[in-house]
Amino acid sequence: MANAFRLTIAQLNPTLGDLDGNAKKALSAWDEAKSAGAQLCALPEMFITGYQAQDLVLKPAFTRDAMAAVDALAETATDGPALSIGHPLLTEDGTLYNCYSILQEGRVKTRILKNILPNDGVFDEKRLYTPGPDQGPYAIDPIRLGSPICEDAWHPDVSETLAETGAELLLVPNGSPYARGKQDIRMGHMVARVIETGLPVVYLNMIGGQDDQIFDGGSFVLNPGGKLAVQLPVFEETIAHIDFERRDDGWVALDGAKDPHPDAWEQDYRVMVEGLRDYLRKSGFKKVLLGLSGGIDSAIVATIAADAIGAKNVRCVMLPSAYTSEASLTDAADVAKRLGTHLDTIPISEARDAITRTLAGLFADTDEGIAEENIQSRLRGLFLMALSNKFGEMLLTTGNKSEVAVGYATIYGDMSGGYNPIKDLYKMRVFETCRWRNANHRDWMLGPKGVVIPEQIINKPPSAELRPDQKDEDSLPPYEVLDDILEKLVDEDLSVADVVAAGHDRETVKKIEHLIYISEYKRFQSAPGPRLTDRAFWLDRRYPIVNQWRDPS
Repeated sequence: MANAFRLTIAQLNPTLGDLDGNAKKALSAWDEAKSAGAQLCALPEMFITGYQAQDLVLKPAFTRDAMAAVDALAETATDGPALSIGHPLLTEDGTLYNCYSILQEGRVKTRILKNILPNDGVFDEKRLYTPGPDQGPYAIDPIRLGSPICEDAWHPDVSETLAETGAELLLVPNGSPYARGKQDIRMGHMVARVIETGLPVVYLNMIGGQDDQIFDGGSFVLNPGGKLAVQLPVFEETIAHIDFERRDDGWVALDGAKDPHPDAWEQDYRVMVEGLRDYLRKSGFKKVLLGLSGGIDSAIVATIAADAIGAKNVRCVMLPSAYTSEASLTDAADVAKRLGTHLDTIPISEARDAITRTLAGLFADTDEGIAEENIQSRLRGLFLMALSNKFGEMLLTTGNKSEVAVGYATIYGDMSGGYNPIKDLYKMRVFETCRWRNANHRDWMLGPKGVVIPEQIINKPPSAELRPDQKDEDSLPPYEVLDDILEKLVDEDLSVADVVAAGHDRETVKKIEHLIYISEYKRFQSAPGPRLTDRAFWLDRRYPIVNQWRDPS
Protein backbone atom coordinates (compact mmCIF):
# COMPACT_ATOMS: atom_id res chain seq x y z
CA MET A 1 0.00 0.00 0.00
CA ALA A 2 1.42 3.40 -1.01
CA ASN A 3 2.01 5.75 1.90
CA ALA A 4 2.53 9.02 0.03
CA PHE A 5 0.12 11.30 -1.85
CA ARG A 6 0.87 14.57 -3.62
CA LEU A 7 -1.95 17.06 -4.19
CA THR A 8 -1.57 20.17 -6.34
CA ILE A 9 -3.93 23.02 -5.44
CA ALA A 10 -4.42 25.84 -7.92
CA GLN A 11 -5.52 29.12 -6.32
CA LEU A 12 -6.26 30.93 -9.59
CA ASN A 13 -8.29 33.83 -11.02
CA PRO A 14 -10.99 32.83 -13.53
CA THR A 15 -12.84 35.29 -15.76
CA LEU A 16 -16.57 34.84 -15.69
CA GLY A 17 -17.84 33.48 -19.00
CA ASP A 18 -14.39 32.96 -20.50
CA LEU A 19 -14.78 29.20 -20.70
CA ASP A 20 -11.82 28.69 -23.05
CA GLY A 21 -9.54 30.94 -21.03
CA ASN A 22 -10.49 29.30 -17.75
CA ALA A 23 -9.98 25.84 -19.26
CA LYS A 24 -6.49 26.88 -20.42
CA LYS A 25 -5.65 28.03 -16.88
CA ALA A 26 -6.87 24.70 -15.52
CA LEU A 27 -4.84 22.74 -18.08
CA SER A 28 -1.72 24.80 -17.33
CA ALA A 29 -2.10 24.01 -13.62
CA TRP A 30 -2.59 20.34 -14.49
CA ASP A 31 0.66 20.41 -16.53
CA GLU A 32 2.49 21.78 -13.47
CA ALA A 33 0.94 19.08 -11.31
CA LYS A 34 2.02 16.43 -13.80
CA SER A 35 5.59 17.75 -13.82
CA ALA A 36 5.58 17.71 -10.02
CA GLY A 37 4.42 14.12 -9.88
CA ALA A 38 1.07 14.88 -8.24
CA GLN A 39 -1.79 12.39 -8.19
CA LEU A 40 -4.49 15.11 -8.24
CA CYS A 41 -4.68 18.72 -9.40
CA ALA A 42 -7.56 20.60 -7.74
CA LEU A 43 -9.24 23.84 -8.83
CA PRO A 44 -11.89 25.86 -6.95
CA GLU A 45 -15.68 25.80 -7.03
CA MET A 46 -17.31 26.86 -10.34
CA PHE A 47 -13.89 27.55 -11.82
CA ILE A 48 -14.77 26.77 -15.44
CA THR A 49 -17.44 29.49 -15.53
CA GLY A 50 -16.12 31.94 -13.00
CA TYR A 51 -18.14 32.80 -9.91
CA GLN A 52 -20.77 34.04 -9.25
CA ALA A 53 -22.49 33.55 -12.59
CA GLN A 54 -25.88 34.42 -11.05
CA ASP A 55 -28.80 34.00 -13.49
CA LEU A 56 -26.43 33.30 -16.38
CA VAL A 57 -26.45 29.65 -15.25
CA LEU A 58 -30.20 29.55 -15.92
CA LYS A 59 -29.47 29.94 -19.63
CA PRO A 60 -29.20 26.33 -20.89
CA ALA A 61 -26.85 27.23 -23.75
CA PHE A 62 -24.33 28.72 -21.28
CA THR A 63 -24.45 25.78 -18.91
CA ARG A 64 -24.12 23.26 -21.73
CA ASP A 65 -21.08 25.14 -23.06
CA ALA A 66 -19.54 24.98 -19.58
CA MET A 67 -20.20 21.25 -19.37
CA ALA A 68 -18.70 20.74 -22.81
CA ALA A 69 -15.58 22.63 -21.71
CA VAL A 70 -15.22 20.25 -18.75
CA ASP A 71 -15.68 17.22 -21.01
CA ALA A 72 -13.00 18.60 -23.35
CA LEU A 73 -10.65 19.02 -20.38
CA ALA A 74 -11.24 15.40 -19.41
CA GLU A 75 -10.31 14.25 -22.91
CA THR A 76 -7.12 16.37 -22.88
CA ALA A 77 -5.84 15.80 -19.34
CA THR A 78 -5.36 12.05 -19.67
CA ASP A 79 -1.75 11.04 -19.21
CA GLY A 80 -1.12 12.37 -15.73
CA PRO A 81 -2.89 13.29 -12.50
CA ALA A 82 -6.62 13.46 -11.99
CA LEU A 83 -8.12 16.94 -12.33
CA SER A 84 -10.97 18.26 -10.16
CA ILE A 85 -12.91 21.38 -11.18
CA GLY A 86 -16.17 23.14 -10.36
CA HIS A 87 -18.94 23.86 -12.88
CA PRO A 88 -22.73 23.99 -13.28
CA LEU A 89 -24.43 20.71 -14.22
CA LEU A 90 -27.71 20.56 -16.14
CA THR A 91 -29.28 17.11 -16.25
CA GLU A 92 -31.49 15.76 -19.02
CA ASP A 93 -34.60 16.39 -16.91
CA GLY A 94 -33.65 20.08 -16.52
CA THR A 95 -32.31 19.92 -12.96
CA LEU A 96 -29.44 22.33 -12.29
CA TYR A 97 -26.67 21.59 -9.78
CA ASN A 98 -23.54 23.25 -8.45
CA CYS A 99 -21.13 20.46 -9.33
CA TYR A 100 -17.52 19.47 -8.65
CA SER A 101 -16.20 16.92 -11.16
CA ILE A 102 -13.20 14.66 -10.87
CA LEU A 103 -11.66 13.98 -14.29
CA GLN A 104 -9.44 10.96 -14.83
CA GLU A 105 -8.47 8.62 -17.65
CA GLY A 106 -10.13 10.74 -20.30
CA ARG A 107 -13.56 10.96 -18.69
CA VAL A 108 -15.55 12.45 -15.83
CA LYS A 109 -14.98 9.82 -13.17
CA THR A 110 -17.06 11.30 -10.34
CA ARG A 111 -19.50 14.17 -9.90
CA ILE A 112 -19.97 15.75 -6.47
CA LEU A 113 -23.18 17.81 -6.12
CA LYS A 114 -23.35 20.67 -3.64
CA ASN A 115 -25.72 19.73 -0.85
CA ILE A 116 -26.18 22.87 1.28
CA LEU A 117 -26.97 25.95 -0.81
CA PRO A 118 -26.16 29.36 0.71
CA ASN A 119 -28.98 31.84 0.58
CA ASP A 120 -27.82 34.90 2.47
CA GLY A 121 -25.70 37.95 1.81
CA VAL A 122 -24.47 37.89 -1.78
CA PHE A 123 -25.55 34.27 -2.27
CA ASP A 124 -28.84 33.25 -3.85
CA GLU A 125 -28.15 29.61 -4.69
CA LYS A 126 -31.45 28.14 -3.51
CA ARG A 127 -33.14 30.03 -6.33
CA LEU A 128 -30.65 28.72 -8.89
CA TYR A 129 -29.67 25.19 -7.97
CA THR A 130 -31.14 21.98 -6.60
CA PRO A 131 -29.50 20.53 -3.49
CA GLY A 132 -27.49 17.42 -4.22
CA PRO A 133 -27.93 14.13 -2.33
CA ASP A 134 -25.65 12.82 0.38
CA GLN A 135 -22.59 11.33 -1.30
CA GLY A 136 -19.60 9.31 -0.24
CA PRO A 137 -15.88 9.76 -0.98
CA TYR A 138 -14.04 9.10 -4.22
CA ALA A 139 -10.74 7.29 -4.70
CA ILE A 140 -7.56 8.76 -6.16
CA ASP A 141 -4.97 6.07 -5.58
CA PRO A 142 -3.82 5.70 -2.82
CA ILE A 143 -6.33 7.82 -0.87
CA ARG A 144 -10.07 8.34 -0.51
CA LEU A 145 -11.17 11.98 -0.59
CA GLY A 146 -14.37 13.76 0.30
CA SER A 147 -15.18 17.13 -1.27
CA PRO A 148 -17.79 19.14 0.58
CA ILE A 149 -18.30 22.16 -1.70
CA CYS A 150 -17.86 25.53 0.03
CA GLU A 151 -21.03 25.95 2.17
CA ASP A 152 -21.18 22.17 2.65
CA ALA A 153 -18.07 22.46 4.81
CA TRP A 154 -19.52 25.25 6.99
CA HIS A 155 -21.94 22.73 8.49
CA PRO A 156 -20.94 19.46 10.19
CA ASP A 157 -23.35 17.01 8.53
CA VAL A 158 -21.78 16.66 5.07
CA SER A 159 -18.24 16.23 6.39
CA GLU A 160 -19.33 13.76 9.06
CA THR A 161 -21.13 11.66 6.44
CA LEU A 162 -18.01 11.63 4.28
CA ALA A 163 -15.84 10.58 7.22
CA GLU A 164 -18.29 7.84 8.21
CA THR A 165 -18.28 6.45 4.64
CA GLY A 166 -14.51 6.19 4.38
CA ALA A 167 -13.03 9.58 3.45
CA GLU A 168 -9.42 9.99 4.57
CA LEU A 169 -8.96 13.62 3.50
CA LEU A 170 -11.40 16.51 3.01
CA LEU A 171 -10.70 18.68 -0.06
CA VAL A 172 -12.98 21.74 0.10
CA PRO A 173 -13.30 23.76 -3.15
CA ASN A 174 -14.53 27.31 -2.56
CA GLY A 175 -15.73 30.47 -4.21
CA SER A 176 -15.63 32.57 -1.06
CA PRO A 177 -15.47 36.36 -1.51
CA TYR A 178 -13.62 38.72 0.80
CA ALA A 179 -15.22 40.48 3.71
CA ARG A 180 -13.31 42.10 6.53
CA GLY A 181 -12.53 39.41 9.13
CA LYS A 182 -13.76 36.56 6.91
CA GLN A 183 -10.56 34.49 7.05
CA ASP A 184 -10.85 34.00 10.80
CA ILE A 185 -14.41 32.73 10.31
CA ARG A 186 -13.32 30.32 7.57
CA MET A 187 -10.49 29.02 9.72
CA GLY A 188 -12.82 28.51 12.67
CA HIS A 189 -15.26 26.42 10.63
CA MET A 190 -12.51 24.29 9.09
CA VAL A 191 -10.87 23.65 12.46
CA ALA A 192 -14.26 22.46 13.68
CA ARG A 193 -14.51 20.03 10.75
CA VAL A 194 -11.04 18.68 11.52
CA ILE A 195 -11.86 18.17 15.20
CA GLU A 196 -15.22 16.53 14.41
CA THR A 197 -13.94 14.13 11.74
CA GLY A 198 -10.31 13.63 12.73
CA LEU A 199 -9.36 14.19 9.07
CA PRO A 200 -6.98 16.70 7.48
CA VAL A 201 -8.69 19.50 5.53
CA VAL A 202 -7.54 21.28 2.38
CA TYR A 203 -9.39 24.58 1.97
CA LEU A 204 -8.98 25.80 -1.63
CA ASN A 205 -10.29 29.25 -2.55
CA MET A 206 -10.16 31.21 -5.81
CA ILE A 207 -8.89 34.77 -6.22
CA GLY A 208 -9.89 37.70 -8.40
CA GLY A 209 -12.62 40.28 -8.84
CA GLN A 210 -16.12 39.75 -10.22
CA ASP A 211 -18.27 42.89 -10.14
CA ASP A 212 -18.52 43.78 -6.43
CA GLN A 213 -17.08 40.52 -5.09
CA ILE A 214 -13.35 40.05 -4.68
CA PHE A 215 -12.12 36.52 -4.01
CA ASP A 216 -9.09 36.64 -1.77
CA GLY A 217 -7.62 33.13 -1.88
CA GLY A 218 -5.75 32.48 1.35
CA SER A 219 -6.07 28.70 0.83
CA PHE A 220 -4.75 26.51 3.66
CA VAL A 221 -4.23 22.97 4.89
CA LEU A 222 -5.04 21.77 8.42
CA ASN A 223 -3.82 18.55 9.98
CA PRO A 224 -5.70 16.42 12.50
CA GLY A 225 -5.88 18.37 15.74
CA GLY A 226 -6.28 21.63 13.78
CA LYS A 227 -2.60 22.43 13.29
CA LEU A 228 -1.84 24.63 10.26
CA ALA A 229 0.42 22.82 7.77
CA VAL A 230 0.27 25.12 4.71
CA GLN A 231 -1.08 28.62 4.09
CA LEU A 232 -1.11 30.33 0.69
CA PRO A 233 -0.98 34.10 0.23
CA VAL A 234 -4.06 36.25 -0.20
CA PHE A 235 -4.89 37.79 -3.59
CA GLU A 236 -2.05 36.01 -5.40
CA GLU A 237 -2.38 33.33 -8.07
CA THR A 238 -0.52 30.40 -6.55
CA ILE A 239 -0.02 26.76 -7.46
CA ALA A 240 1.18 24.68 -4.52
CA HIS A 241 2.12 21.01 -4.21
CA ILE A 242 1.05 19.48 -0.90
CA ASP A 243 2.61 16.23 0.24
CA PHE A 244 0.66 13.85 2.47
CA GLU A 245 2.07 10.89 4.37
CA ARG A 246 0.11 7.91 5.66
CA ARG A 247 0.87 7.17 9.30
CA ASP A 248 -0.54 4.66 11.75
CA ASP A 249 -3.36 7.03 12.72
CA GLY A 250 -4.15 8.32 9.22
CA TRP A 251 -2.97 10.82 6.64
CA VAL A 252 -0.99 13.92 7.58
CA ALA A 253 0.14 16.86 5.44
CA LEU A 254 3.84 17.63 5.58
CA ASP A 255 4.62 21.18 6.64
CA GLY A 256 4.96 23.65 3.78
CA ALA A 257 5.05 27.39 3.25
CA LYS A 258 2.89 29.47 5.58
CA ASP A 259 2.49 32.87 3.98
CA PRO A 260 1.57 35.54 6.54
CA HIS A 261 -1.64 37.46 5.88
CA PRO A 262 -1.62 41.25 6.20
CA ASP A 263 -3.85 43.20 8.56
CA ALA A 264 -7.36 44.42 7.71
CA TRP A 265 -6.20 47.87 6.58
CA GLU A 266 -3.86 46.42 3.98
CA GLN A 267 -6.35 43.76 2.88
CA ASP A 268 -9.13 46.35 2.46
CA TYR A 269 -6.85 48.53 0.38
CA ARG A 270 -5.75 45.62 -1.74
CA VAL A 271 -9.38 44.61 -2.32
CA MET A 272 -10.07 48.10 -3.70
CA VAL A 273 -7.01 47.94 -5.94
CA GLU A 274 -7.58 44.38 -7.17
CA GLY A 275 -11.30 44.99 -7.55
CA LEU A 276 -10.71 47.93 -9.88
CA ARG A 277 -7.86 46.20 -11.71
CA ASP A 278 -9.94 43.09 -12.46
CA TYR A 279 -13.11 45.04 -13.25
CA LEU A 280 -11.21 46.94 -15.93
CA ARG A 281 -9.28 43.94 -17.28
CA LYS A 282 -12.29 41.67 -17.44
CA SER A 283 -14.54 44.32 -19.03
CA GLY A 284 -11.95 45.42 -21.58
CA PHE A 285 -10.97 48.89 -20.27
CA LYS A 286 -7.33 49.89 -20.04
CA LYS A 287 -7.63 53.48 -18.79
CA VAL A 288 -9.74 55.48 -16.35
CA LEU A 289 -10.59 59.08 -15.61
CA LEU A 290 -12.06 60.81 -12.59
CA GLY A 291 -12.92 64.26 -11.32
CA LEU A 292 -10.13 65.38 -8.97
CA SER A 293 -11.65 67.98 -6.67
CA GLY A 294 -8.85 68.61 -4.21
CA GLY A 295 -10.78 66.64 -1.59
CA ILE A 296 -9.87 63.43 0.18
CA ASP A 297 -12.28 61.05 -1.59
CA SER A 298 -11.13 61.80 -5.12
CA ALA A 299 -7.51 61.79 -3.92
CA ILE A 300 -7.75 58.24 -2.57
CA VAL A 301 -9.63 57.04 -5.67
CA ALA A 302 -6.91 58.52 -7.90
CA THR A 303 -4.32 56.73 -5.77
CA ILE A 304 -6.17 53.40 -5.97
CA ALA A 305 -6.40 53.82 -9.74
CA ALA A 306 -2.69 54.56 -10.07
CA ASP A 307 -1.88 51.52 -7.93
CA ALA A 308 -4.23 49.34 -9.98
CA ILE A 309 -3.24 50.21 -13.56
CA GLY A 310 -0.34 52.68 -13.35
CA ALA A 311 -0.40 56.47 -13.25
CA LYS A 312 0.07 56.79 -17.02
CA ASN A 313 -3.34 55.18 -17.52
CA VAL A 314 -5.16 57.59 -15.17
CA ARG A 315 -6.61 60.91 -16.31
CA CYS A 316 -7.55 63.34 -13.55
CA VAL A 317 -9.81 66.27 -14.37
CA MET A 318 -10.28 69.41 -12.26
CA LEU A 319 -13.62 71.11 -12.97
CA PRO A 320 -13.61 74.35 -10.98
CA SER A 321 -16.66 76.55 -10.46
CA ALA A 322 -17.04 79.98 -8.94
CA TYR A 323 -17.07 78.32 -5.50
CA THR A 324 -13.90 76.27 -5.92
CA SER A 325 -11.26 77.49 -3.51
CA GLU A 326 -7.70 78.22 -4.52
CA ALA A 327 -6.64 75.60 -1.98
CA SER A 328 -8.66 72.94 -3.81
CA LEU A 329 -7.01 73.85 -7.11
CA THR A 330 -3.58 73.65 -5.51
CA ASP A 331 -4.31 70.40 -3.69
CA ALA A 332 -5.67 68.68 -6.79
CA ALA A 333 -2.60 69.66 -8.78
CA ASP A 334 -0.38 68.47 -5.93
CA VAL A 335 -2.01 65.00 -5.85
CA ALA A 336 -1.76 64.59 -9.63
CA LYS A 337 1.92 65.59 -9.53
CA ARG A 338 2.74 63.23 -6.66
CA LEU A 339 0.98 60.33 -8.38
CA GLY A 340 2.31 61.17 -11.84
CA THR A 341 -1.14 61.22 -13.45
CA HIS A 342 -2.32 63.43 -16.28
CA LEU A 343 -4.35 66.45 -15.12
CA ASP A 344 -6.80 68.43 -17.24
CA THR A 345 -8.70 71.50 -16.09
CA ILE A 346 -12.16 72.32 -17.44
CA PRO A 347 -13.81 75.39 -15.83
CA ILE A 348 -17.59 74.99 -15.60
CA SER A 349 -18.64 78.54 -14.71
CA GLU A 350 -19.40 79.56 -18.29
CA ALA A 351 -21.52 76.45 -18.90
CA ARG A 352 -23.32 76.96 -15.58
CA ASP A 353 -24.09 80.57 -16.49
CA ALA A 354 -25.54 79.45 -19.83
CA ILE A 355 -27.80 76.91 -18.12
CA THR A 356 -28.84 79.47 -15.51
CA ARG A 357 -29.87 81.88 -18.28
CA THR A 358 -31.76 79.10 -20.08
CA LEU A 359 -33.72 78.22 -16.95
CA ALA A 360 -34.20 81.79 -15.75
CA GLY A 361 -37.79 82.04 -16.94
CA LEU A 362 -38.87 78.78 -15.33
CA PHE A 363 -36.91 79.48 -12.13
CA ALA A 364 -38.17 83.08 -11.79
CA ASP A 365 -39.55 84.05 -8.36
CA THR A 366 -37.96 81.03 -6.66
CA ASP A 367 -35.16 80.92 -4.12
CA GLU A 368 -31.79 79.61 -5.17
CA GLY A 369 -31.03 76.26 -3.55
CA ILE A 370 -30.20 72.62 -4.13
CA ALA A 371 -31.38 72.61 -7.76
CA GLU A 372 -28.85 75.31 -8.66
CA GLU A 373 -26.11 73.60 -6.63
CA ASN A 374 -26.71 70.30 -8.38
CA ILE A 375 -26.47 71.88 -11.84
CA GLN A 376 -22.76 72.24 -11.12
CA SER A 377 -22.37 68.61 -10.13
CA ARG A 378 -24.35 67.44 -13.17
CA LEU A 379 -22.27 69.60 -15.49
CA ARG A 380 -19.16 67.92 -14.12
CA GLY A 381 -20.75 64.54 -14.80
CA LEU A 382 -21.60 65.63 -18.35
CA PHE A 383 -18.06 66.78 -19.12
CA LEU A 384 -16.49 63.69 -17.58
CA MET A 385 -18.80 61.34 -19.47
CA ALA A 386 -18.00 63.21 -22.70
CA LEU A 387 -14.29 62.54 -22.10
CA SER A 388 -15.06 58.92 -21.26
CA ASN A 389 -17.00 58.47 -24.52
CA LYS A 390 -14.40 60.26 -26.62
CA PHE A 391 -11.30 58.51 -25.28
CA GLY A 392 -12.64 55.14 -24.12
CA GLU A 393 -11.62 55.71 -20.49
CA MET A 394 -13.89 54.35 -17.76
CA LEU A 395 -15.19 57.09 -15.48
CA LEU A 396 -14.67 56.37 -11.78
CA THR A 397 -17.02 57.85 -9.24
CA THR A 398 -15.73 58.79 -5.81
CA GLY A 399 -18.51 58.68 -3.19
CA ASN A 400 -17.64 56.99 0.11
CA LYS A 401 -20.07 54.71 1.98
CA SER A 402 -21.17 57.48 4.34
CA GLU A 403 -22.29 59.63 1.40
CA VAL A 404 -23.80 56.66 -0.44
CA ALA A 405 -25.78 55.74 2.69
CA VAL A 406 -27.43 59.12 3.24
CA GLY A 407 -27.65 60.21 -0.40
CA TYR A 408 -25.15 63.05 0.02
CA ALA A 409 -24.36 62.85 -3.68
CA THR A 410 -25.95 64.07 -6.90
CA ILE A 411 -27.54 61.45 -9.09
CA TYR A 412 -26.45 61.97 -12.73
CA GLY A 413 -23.78 64.28 -11.31
CA ASP A 414 -20.93 63.15 -9.08
CA MET A 415 -22.56 59.69 -8.99
CA SER A 416 -21.91 59.29 -12.73
CA GLY A 417 -19.41 56.58 -13.54
CA GLY A 418 -18.81 52.91 -14.19
CA TYR A 419 -17.12 51.88 -10.93
CA ASN A 420 -16.66 53.24 -7.41
CA PRO A 421 -13.56 51.90 -5.65
CA ILE A 422 -14.56 53.31 -2.21
CA LYS A 423 -18.28 52.49 -2.26
CA ASP A 424 -18.01 50.29 0.87
CA LEU A 425 -15.57 52.51 2.80
CA TYR A 426 -17.00 54.82 5.45
CA LYS A 427 -15.58 58.34 5.61
CA MET A 428 -13.60 57.83 8.83
CA ARG A 429 -11.95 54.79 7.23
CA VAL A 430 -11.17 56.94 4.18
CA PHE A 431 -9.07 59.22 6.42
CA GLU A 432 -7.20 56.28 7.95
CA THR A 433 -6.75 54.54 4.59
CA CYS A 434 -5.07 57.67 3.20
CA ARG A 435 -2.70 57.70 6.15
CA TRP A 436 -2.03 53.98 5.71
CA ARG A 437 -1.23 54.37 2.02
CA ASN A 438 1.09 57.33 2.65
CA ALA A 439 3.06 55.19 5.10
CA ASN A 440 3.07 51.92 3.13
CA HIS A 441 3.97 50.67 -0.31
CA ARG A 442 3.83 47.12 -1.63
CA ASP A 443 5.11 45.39 -4.76
CA TRP A 444 1.56 44.95 -6.07
CA MET A 445 1.06 48.73 -6.13
CA LEU A 446 1.87 50.35 -9.47
CA GLY A 447 1.72 53.90 -8.08
CA PRO A 448 4.68 55.70 -6.51
CA LYS A 449 6.02 55.27 -3.00
CA GLY A 450 5.80 57.91 -0.32
CA VAL A 451 3.26 60.53 0.69
CA VAL A 452 0.90 60.70 -2.27
CA ILE A 453 -2.00 62.38 -0.44
CA PRO A 454 -0.82 65.60 1.23
CA GLU A 455 -1.65 66.04 4.92
CA GLN A 456 -3.56 69.24 4.21
CA ILE A 457 -6.09 67.27 2.14
CA ILE A 458 -6.57 64.74 4.94
CA ASN A 459 -6.99 67.41 7.60
CA LYS A 460 -9.15 70.04 5.90
CA PRO A 461 -12.93 70.09 6.53
CA PRO A 462 -14.74 68.15 3.77
CA SER A 463 -16.82 70.27 1.40
CA ALA A 464 -18.74 69.77 -1.84
CA GLU A 465 -17.98 73.45 -2.72
CA LEU A 466 -21.34 73.98 -4.42
CA ARG A 467 -22.08 77.23 -2.52
CA PRO A 468 -20.01 79.82 -0.61
CA ASP A 469 -18.21 78.50 2.49
CA GLN A 470 -20.02 75.14 2.29
CA LYS A 471 -18.99 72.35 4.67
CA ASP A 472 -20.34 68.78 4.84
CA GLU A 473 -21.18 69.35 8.52
CA ASP A 474 -23.68 72.06 7.47
CA SER A 475 -25.95 69.20 6.37
CA LEU A 476 -24.66 66.16 8.26
CA PRO A 477 -23.39 65.33 11.75
CA PRO A 478 -19.61 65.14 12.17
CA TYR A 479 -18.39 62.05 10.33
CA GLU A 480 -17.26 60.26 13.48
CA VAL A 481 -20.86 60.56 14.74
CA LEU A 482 -22.46 59.83 11.36
CA ASP A 483 -20.35 56.74 10.72
CA ASP A 484 -21.09 55.25 14.12
CA ILE A 485 -24.83 55.74 13.56
CA LEU A 486 -24.59 54.26 10.06
CA GLU A 487 -22.63 51.23 11.22
CA LYS A 488 -25.30 50.54 13.82
CA LEU A 489 -28.30 51.10 11.51
CA VAL A 490 -26.87 49.55 8.34
CA ASP A 491 -24.13 47.08 9.26
CA GLU A 492 -25.58 45.87 12.56
CA ASP A 493 -29.31 46.36 11.76
CA LEU A 494 -29.96 47.89 15.17
CA SER A 495 -33.17 49.70 16.04
CA VAL A 496 -33.34 53.44 16.57
CA ALA A 497 -33.78 52.77 20.29
CA ASP A 498 -30.61 50.66 20.33
CA VAL A 499 -28.62 53.44 18.63
CA VAL A 500 -29.98 56.05 21.07
CA ALA A 501 -29.12 53.75 23.98
CA ALA A 502 -25.56 53.62 22.62
CA GLY A 503 -25.29 57.37 23.25
CA HIS A 504 -26.66 59.16 20.19
CA ASP A 505 -29.23 61.94 20.03
CA ARG A 506 -32.62 60.54 18.95
CA GLU A 507 -33.45 63.41 16.60
CA THR A 508 -30.13 62.92 14.81
CA VAL A 509 -30.61 59.16 14.56
CA LYS A 510 -34.13 59.60 13.14
CA LYS A 511 -32.83 62.07 10.58
CA ILE A 512 -30.12 59.64 9.45
CA GLU A 513 -32.60 56.75 9.32
CA HIS A 514 -34.86 58.85 7.08
CA LEU A 515 -31.98 59.83 4.79
CA ILE A 516 -30.96 56.17 4.42
CA TYR A 517 -34.45 55.13 3.34
CA ILE A 518 -35.14 58.00 0.93
CA SER A 519 -31.76 57.48 -0.78
CA GLU A 520 -32.51 53.91 -1.83
CA TYR A 521 -33.38 55.02 -5.37
CA LYS A 522 -29.96 56.60 -5.75
CA ARG A 523 -28.16 53.46 -4.63
CA PHE A 524 -30.29 51.40 -7.00
CA GLN A 525 -28.78 53.41 -9.88
CA SER A 526 -25.25 53.75 -8.51
CA ALA A 527 -22.04 52.27 -9.89
CA PRO A 528 -20.77 48.97 -8.46
CA GLY A 529 -17.79 48.90 -6.15
CA PRO A 530 -15.69 46.34 -4.24
CA ARG A 531 -17.34 44.65 -1.28
CA LEU A 532 -15.32 45.13 1.91
CA THR A 533 -17.92 44.14 4.49
CA ASP A 534 -20.80 41.70 4.71
CA ARG A 535 -23.26 44.63 4.65
CA ALA A 536 -22.21 46.34 1.45
CA PHE A 537 -24.81 48.18 -0.59
CA TRP A 538 -26.08 45.91 -3.36
CA LEU A 539 -26.62 42.17 -2.86
CA ASP A 540 -25.88 42.20 0.89
CA ARG A 541 -28.67 44.67 1.64
CA ARG A 542 -31.75 44.53 -0.55
CA TYR A 543 -34.33 47.14 0.41
CA PRO A 544 -37.40 48.43 -1.43
CA ILE A 545 -36.99 51.75 -3.22
CA VAL A 546 -40.39 53.03 -2.05
CA ASN A 547 -40.84 52.53 1.69
CA GLN A 548 -42.98 54.56 4.10
CA TRP A 549 -42.07 52.63 7.26
CA ARG A 550 -39.89 54.25 9.90
CA ASP A 551 -38.73 52.68 13.15
CA PRO A 552 -41.09 53.96 15.88
CA SER A 553 -38.76 52.99 18.75
